[in-house]
Amino acid sequence: MGYKEEYAFWLEDSYFDQETKDELLAIKDNETEIEDRFYKELEFGTGGLRGVIGAGTNRMNIYTVRKATQGLANYIKKQGGQEKGVAIAYDSRRMSPEFADVAALCLAANGIKAYVFDALRPTPELSFALRTLKCISGIVITASHNPPEYNGYKCYWEDGAQVTAPRDKEIITEVQNVTDYHEVLTMEKDAAVAAGLYQVIGKEIDDAYMVELKKQIIHPEIIKEVADDIKIVYSPFNGTGNVPVRRVLSELGFKNVFVVPEQEMPDPNFTTLDYPNPEDPKAFTLALKLAKEKNADIILATDPDADRLGIYALDTKTGEYVPFTGNMSGMLIAEYILRERTATGTMPENPALVSTIVTTNMAKAIADDYNVKFIEVLTGFKYIGEQIKFFEQSGSNNYVFGLEESYGCLAGTHARDKDAVVAVMCLCEMASWCKKNGLTVWDQMINLYNKYGYYKETQYAITMKGIEGANQIAAIMDNLRNNPPKNFGDLKVKEFRDYKSGETLDIATGTKGSTGLPSSNVLYFELENDSWCCARPSGTEPKIKFYMGVKGNSLEDSKAKVEKLTEDLKAYIQ
Repeated sequence: MGYKEEYAFWLEDSYFDQETKDELLAIKDNETEIEDRFYKELEFGTGGLRGVIGAGTNRMNIYTVRKATQGLANYIKKQGGQEKGVAIAYDSRRMSPEFADVAALCLAANGIKAYVFDALRPTPELSFALRTLKCISGIVITASHNPPEYNGYKCYWEDGAQVTAPRDKEIITEVQNVTDYHEVLTMEKDAAVAAGLYQVIGKEIDDAYMVELKKQIIHPEIIKEVADDIKIVYSPFNGTGNVPVRRVLSELGFKNVFVVPEQEMPDPNFTTLDYPNPEDPKAFTLALKLAKEKNADIILATDPDADRLGIYALDTKTGEYVPFTGNMSGMLIAEYILRERTATGTMPENPALVSTIVTTNMAKAIADDYNVKFIEVLTGFKYIGEQIKFFEQSGSNNYVFGLEESYGCLAGTHARDKDAVVAVMCLCEMASWCKKNGLTVWDQMINLYNKYGYYKETQYAITMKGIEGANQIAAIMDNLRNNPPKNFGDLKVKEFRDYKSGETLDIATGTKGSTGLPSSNVLYFELENDSWCCARPSGTEPKIKFYMGVKGNSLEDSKAKVEKLTEDLKAYIQ
């Protein structure tokens, strides 16, 4: 069916409700809008669904959500997992509660019990809940840090991590095989509850989650010692972090936690935020204003589904608040945990720190310093979560910490996805240690730079829309793959890694090896002087991303080096 026929089908078929038809009738004279809504199905990728909310096959709505869930239900039944049930959580976005119920009632109609949270919850708590309830799968309705017109649907498996290969492709196939909306099952909510196929969950999971979080605290006595003095400004960005973050900080004894009032309560429009993303400096405008009023030590913000943490810290020498990248905050937490667990004798046997190939090289330097095994995985926190499963299966190592450059980390194994609630808690403990020792968090960052080197990372992205853009991105990757550069500027390439073929190439000797990681369309160039560059087409946007890192001997030196590497890269690919 072409887009016009699909549009007519939605208008005429009795399966679709009148509200949906009215929305579509309102665009009957807008050919471009009709085409955009119906020219394709909203793609169910390895992470699930994500798209603009609205009527149509290429939109997030109750019909596309139900259809995707039918595919997941078919897969669960083929795996013999229908008796285990599925946990479902949702965030503060438009239609999130409705989409959660649509998914739950589709599962129930397929004989699969749904455990649905009574109100919005963080993504990491969904990961915790499905493992606690011993579910076969989990669903979280969220578009993370995307603009307000978006929503999404993320799928998890029984280990608590987002679905990885080969299961991700198998689920995608099942979803794609559902072609007739009339084959998609649902049932009335009252009937599902009466049949024991729809169960509301809440406080009991929250309480258990809090217990697990607090197990990661190493020095509760330091928190109590400085609780009257340390000042924290926090914003949940109108999302799910507000309740759990404030609860855990309160229960640990922090007394001066100031929440940005305009961003405290759920707001699907994110009225005070252009973009609810802790990577965006503009998102901190109100938090910075409040911090200056309160003379806060640190500013923390979690994204709407509370899996990513952004921070600022006061530099007392300048009186200004300094922004931290995800690499920087991750290193502060990692070094504190490794140092203090080593000092207190609480480090487990065969400890491991897991990072991704585009995360700072400082992670390896710190892991080596504390004799902790360092493991690199592909980009995406699901691969870090997968390592925890591998450790449990093999008994080879004990997971201590994991992080990725995109502001996500996880201390402990209570969840298998990045967890901004535990990150807030660990960061605040580390900040308490700094306060006790007469340091600011920024002072401690400088201490790490002085000890391990001034590592600095950046990104460069090129957006190319449409079929022509996709071809251009493919051409850039093909050229880099088939004609790998010998140098970027004055930095020689030491090793070239093609994660799609799984091969590594030592440039000096011509020796080939194996990446040891799953196939992925990613190219990595290890350069001289602890520098590197990585090319990766986006899986969700029409762009190609280049990640780069350097090591300098001062803030100014590392800044100059990463800027030069960026310019040298641009010169090569243009």
